[in-house]
Order: sequence, then C-alpha cells, then structure tokens
Amino acid sequence: MKFQLKLPNVKNSIFAVMSQKANEFGAVNLSQGFPDFDADPKLIDLVTYYMKKGCNQYAPMPGVPALRQAIVKKHQAHQDVEYDVNTEITVTAGATQAIATAIAATVCPGDEVIVFEPTYDAYVPLIELQGGISVPIELKAPDFKPDWADVKNAISPKTKAIIINSPHNPCGSVLDSSDLQELANILKNTKVLIISDEVYEHIVFDEKPHVSISSNRELRKRSFVISSFGKTLHTTGWKVGYCLAPEVLTNEFRKAHQFIVYSVNTPMQYAIADYLQDSTAYERVSSFYEEKRNLTLKLLKKSSLKPLHTSGTYFQLVDYSHTNFENGIEITNYLVKEKSLSLIPLEPFYQKYEAPKLIRICFAKKDKTLKKGLKSLNAF
Repeated sequence: MKFQLKLPNVKNSIFAVMSQKANEFGAVNLSQGFPDFDADPKLIDLVTYYMKKGCNQYAPMPGVPALRQAIVKKHQAHQDVEYDVNTEITVTAGATQAIATAIAATVCPGDEVIVFEPTYDAYVPLIELQGGISVPIELKAPDFKPDWADVKNAISPKTKAIIINSPHNPCGSVLDSSDLQELANILKNTKVLIISDEVYEHIVFDEKPHVSISSNRELRKRSFVISSFGKTLHTTGWKVGYCLAPEVLTNEFRKAHQFIVYSVNTPMQYAIADYLQDSTAYERVSSFYEEKRNLTLKLLKKSSLKPLHTSGTYFQLVDYSHTNFENGIEITNYLVKEKSLSLIPLEPFYQKYEAPKLIRICFAKKDKTLKKGLKSLNAF
C-alpha cells in the first residue's frame, strides 16, 4: 500500500546506528549519551518503596504535585526565578516529548522555526511533522556560539519560534547572560517564541553557572524551558522530564500533552520528588562530570586528535582534520570496525552547512570504560 510519507528523508538516529555497530563489533560504546554506571541506590530504593506503597496508577496529567513543587524549588534556588506550581509546570515523559509537545502546540503548517547547526537530531523532524519549516543558523567552530546578527537577519513574518540548546549537544558550548540579553533585544517587539532545551543544566564546568533562558525577564514570558532528570540523576531510561512556561503557554502545552502521553510514570515521580529534597542530588553533578571531562582530556594527550574546549554536557569533541579521513562517517566506521571504539560523527547534526572535521566522545562512562575506549585513539 502506498501513501504520502511525512518524513521521507528521515533514517534511524545516528545514536541507534552507532550503538548497534558497537554491539555488532564488540566495541566500547562512547557514542550514545547514556551512563554505563548505576543511579544512586537511594533513588532506586525510593522507586521500590512507592511501588510497594501502591503508587502505580495514573498520575495527575500535569504531574505529581510533590515533584512539581520540588522542581519549582530547585529552579528558584539556581535561577532565582519562581514558577507557579499549579499553572506553569508540566511533568513530561522525558525532554524529547516535551520538545515535541511544545512544537505540536505552537507550530502550524508553513511556520518557520530557527535552529542552530549542529542541531540535535530530533528538532528538525519534529518541526516537519507539524508542517513547519526549519531555518538553520550555523554555530561556527571552535567556540560554537551564536552570531546574533545572523539570528536577527533570519527572523521573518513567518518565524514562530527559535529552539535554543544550552549547554549544547554536541558542542559543549554554553550561553551566558550577555547572549540572552542580545536575544532579548532582538525579540523584544516580536511574537517569536523560544523552546529552550536545558537538559544539561546541571553539567556546566570551570565554575561557570548555568544561565537559564528563564532568568531573562523578556525571554521568560515567551519561553518553554525544558529539562530532564535523565542526565542529572543518571537515569536516561526512566524518561522523566518537565516543561516550565508562563500560564498562557502552559495551557496550550497541556492541551497537546494530555493526548500524547496524558501522564508520566507515577512511582518514579514520587521517588524523584523525595530524592530532590537533598540538593546535593543535583549540585554535585557538575563536579562529578568535570572530573570525567578532565580524565578524557588526560587520556587524549597521547593522541594526535585535538580536543576542543567543553564548557558543559558530557560530550567531548575532537578534531581529526589532519588525518586522511574524508568525513566523520568514514572515521567513525573505521574506529568501530578496526579499533573497537564507537563514536559519533557530526554530519547527522547538519542539514544545510558542512560539518567540520570533528567527532563526538561521550564521557558519561566508568573510568575503566573511558581508559579502555580512548586507548584506541592513541594510535592517531
């Protein structure tokens, strides 16, 4: 049976592809962004406790009140910004669902959405599913910071939203207050919305703070601020995230949310709410991953592949431009087959611009995993 395809050019995610190749060739998997270590046993015990307590039926559509309160408290402590627990926060089945829901709730056929390349691979297909048009703007190596003049020039009467990602996957760059003010000045007299992907909010290095879009008054009123506990609590498989937004935007968000997932895993919501009462649950994450980043840099010293600076996330980019490999697909295929190491090329993060000769390493792994995997790169 033939029918019109909505995403005819979309293939399997590069993360799934490289993880499959890692399994096929018995390679160390430093490609897909998930930890190979367990979450805190206290958190696991809390999930078990709430399961046994009988918290196994539908949660309220916006999320368990205790978790929403914990999120509001956490956000206020770190950003000095308070959201209403009843009308401005929704618990979601991970950050990607939240992004998909924000797009579904706001983007109409023909609307333009500005994205920054390299672009996390979910953004563009989610825009196209709603009939929207992505408008890429290049983040140039090595710092991968936006040129705000390019953003201003890209805005048109059709622009519905801008998707921001900070800390940025795959580049590890972060936005600061001056970046946010530049964006606020550009958007001040427009109706352009912001979808801000902040899932790595608690993984920022070198004593720099994470500066949320919500911390800027002009931007907050037009923004969906999205995050996830998967990265913060080492529980990517639980798929528990959230969306903070002004009441008018939250109302539209929930209209779509209720028909996409309705509600999110109940015992895990209660467990996370309890776990967050101790702020060290998330405050120690940056230093934990900064040690992983530093170990990665140390292990790369004997390799001729040049690491770029990583300010946040748990990803490290390395430059292979001095090698004979033509592109990232070629070098990562070689590494997984011949060196038993699975990494991510940057080509799938681009649709308009040419990818620089960089590949991505995930360092959210045990030290012994990093040592075993990165040993393969010392031959370069």
